[in-house]
Amino acid sequence: MRLPNLSNVFRLGLKELRSLWADKTLLVLICWAFSGAIYTAATGVSQELRNAPIAIVDEDHSPLSERLADAFYPPFFRPPQRISLAEVDAGMDAGRYNFTLVIPANFQRDLQAGRVPELQLNIDATIMSQAFIGATYIQRIALGEINGYLTGTRDDSVTPIALSPRVRFNPNLTGFWFGGVMEVINNVTMLTIILVGAAFIREREHGTLEHLLVMPLAPSEIMLAKIWANGLAVLCGVTFALLVMVERVLAVPIAGSLPLFLAAAACYLFAAASIGIFIGTLARSMPQFGLLVILCIIPLLMLSGGISPRESMPQFVQDFMLAAPTTYFVRLAQGILYRGAGLDIIWRDLLAMFGVGALFFAVALLRFRRAVTQAQG
Repeated sequence: MRLPNLSNVFRLGLKELRSLWADKTLLVLICWAFSGAIYTAATGVSQELRNAPIAIVDEDHSPLSERLADAFYPPFFRPPQRISLAEVDAGMDAGRYNFTLVIPANFQRDLQAGRVPELQLNIDATIMSQAFIGATYIQRIALGEINGYLTGTRDDSVTPIALSPRVRFNPNLTGFWFGGVMEVINNVTMLTIILVGAAFIREREHGTLEHLLVMPLAPSEIMLAKIWANGLAVLCGVTFALLVMVERVLAVPIAGSLPLFLAAAACYLFAAASIGIFIGTLARSMPQFGLLVILCIIPLLMLSGGISPRESMPQFVQDFMLAAPTTYFVRLAQGILYRGAGLDIIWRDLLAMFGVGALFFAVALLRFRRAVTQAQG
């Protein structure tokens, strides 16, 4: 087995880049994945309460009830609508209000007398995430206003310790900071596997793979050419997404070193591209490749720790996903981009990711050589 000729790898890579430039559909996909898809993923799905319509039924008409009604304001809630008790059901059924707070008569008087009156909160539970978040917001706001009115402080109890939270890396708990960066990381996985695998299938369907095999080229040279050419296209898209879409458009600060992240991403591109070639050796046509990609990408994205913490998954899933390079890439990418981690922190994940990628490359190369032997036989 001879070592790959770097000159052959470079020239074959240039051929791949020309083929990619001629495929306008893939070019549009790359441009969208690192521009519009980043923005829509960050801003389109919000896990925060924003502009929720709320109505107030004030049957007490006291200074405290007025204070409660005035406590709900943008950006979490729309200006509260004052309605009567008879209008509650119709307004909730029509979807005009997501929340309706009913303040009963004599509410302030009962509180001052030491009684425990109840506030009624009606919630439209068809908006699942907003319903749970909004109920917590409303409860916290109401308790704070009531304690502020009765005691002069918004604290609801006196504890022997004073807890002073300090939020790091995302002090305002802004949800789209996480969504935008994670979409960049996820698109690296998706596009690398699709581009490299599709390039391999396209060579087979067009008959140009046989032309390459009759040349003095090693299978490893063909694979490395596809990896560096398509990986370069993805790496350019990642750089644009972080510098323009994330930092400029979304105004999300990047805590760590961008060159370090790009170097780690280049290492991960080798691993993800090897998976793409491996899938390409299994599929016999582009439709088969598409189905296999779906079966592969969904677990990689959902179980690697990018959507939910790995610690919340079953132990079997955590152990199984250690065989996927995406697990290490997500962890080191979050460490670099969110927490400003350096090479001294991420080097273990970097080595593990490269090792898993090398294993996938070896398996893909073995299957490719077997396919070449069968074709020549």
